[in-house]
Amino acid sequence: MTNSEKYTNIFMKLFNLTADKAEKLNYQDIEAWDSVGHMTLISSLEEEFDIMMDADDIIDFDSFNKGKELLSKNYGIEF
Repeated sequence: MTNSEKYTNIFMKLFNLTADKAEKLNYQDIEAWDSVGHMTLISSLEEEFDIMMDADDIIDFDSFNKGKELLSKNYGIEF
């Protein structure tokens, strides 16, 4: 499984979405992506990619696309 597939699958499973909807998702677009959902998402990503995200990156992580950008730029994850 590619990193892109792993990343998308986390959103799909956590928020019960299709890949298309996950890829367009922004923070608080859905009820499940509230502050608790956000920390669950961060925890899932940290576990999947064996990283520890910086507090600033956790705060800046406000969409599916922004998350990919942060993980790629700041943690060397290739998508």
